[in-house]
Amino acid sequence: MKVLYLTPWYPSERDAMAGLFVQKHVEAVRAQGVDVRVIHSQGWLDTWQQWRKLKRKWGLPDVVQLNVVQKQGLLAQWLKRRYGVPYIIVEHWSGYLPENGEYMQMSALKRRIYSKVVSQASMLLCVSNRLAKAMKECGLPLPDTRKIRNVVDEFFYQQSAIRNQKSAIRTLLHVSCFDERAKNVKGLLRAAHMLAEKRQDWKLVLVGAGADYREVRNYADELKFAEGQLEWTGELTPQEVAKEFDKADIFILPSNYENAPVVISESLAKGVPVISTRVGGIPEMVDETSGILVTPGNDEELAEAMDMMLDQYKDYNRDCIRKAGLEFSYAAVGAELKKIYESV
Repeated sequence: MKVLYLTPWYPSERDAMAGLFVQKHVEAVRAQGVDVRVIHSQGWLDTWQQWRKLKRKWGLPDVVQLNVVQKQGLLAQWLKRRYGVPYIIVEHWSGYLPENGEYMQMSALKRRIYSKVVSQASMLLCVSNRLAKAMKECGLPLPDTRKIRNVVDEFFYQQSAIRNQKSAIRTLLHVSCFDERAKNVKGLLRAAHMLAEKRQDWKLVLVGAGADYREVRNYADELKFAEGQLEWTGELTPQEVAKEFDKADIFILPSNYENAPVVISESLAKGVPVISTRVGGIPEMVDETSGILVTPGNDEELAEAMDMMLDQYKDYNRDCIRKAGLEFSYAAVGAELKKIYESV
């Protein structure tokens, strides 16, 4: 079976992390014996040129997977009309969520184009049920709609004895792209500052880099944490991130909006309990057996949850959390996608 992926997001030399979740879907279905090719492009002309070159060497696909409804959807529509090649959509974009609101800020013409692309798809796969509901609330005519999970790298399922349970200092971990509008890292720092006024038996490790990284670092300096209370690693490789999870006791993601963050899936695969917010698809991933959910933007509630989990983190069954994380494995997601390709 031959499947063509069309995506505006994909890892490249310029940004090794962009669209990593799309690349993992590619790897998962290739492991199932599917012949996958990827056209990664931001513009229509480049997409068309890449397609003409690929068609000469590879021929027609059996199925097209459109990752995010963008300009590439015009090629998916054309392949369906011209050659009868069906296409499915895998949607990750948080712009449909009311907390984000970017879709409704688009021009009426662009929204009509999106609507037509979605309506002609054989199937819509969303990374959370909340995202599918948001798309419907935006007025999009949804086809057969299902949920598809993001993939967690296999090495996150390998357990390590790095975590030192005898240490008096507990490790809180945050991993993100430091996009303040979405990730609310400053809110995490404010909550951590409140916690520091009550107890000092913890440290917060912040992993990642991004557009707001320097601003967030400066904000942390203004709050004046004790020496050693915060640890900044910068951007790490996925393997290095896995090692940070091995050392962590609690993972924290205080986002203002999300769909289905891969870092929470990775935390579950590692058996690390989660503190996060009730936004997007996160309540579909985290329940009382795997963590605590708080109101987005509520610093006091976040600080209380951190305080509570520092006392209760040992009560969480890590094997039970890891079992929940198995649904994000390459084998599980790859097999599900292959079955969907065959059905369309």
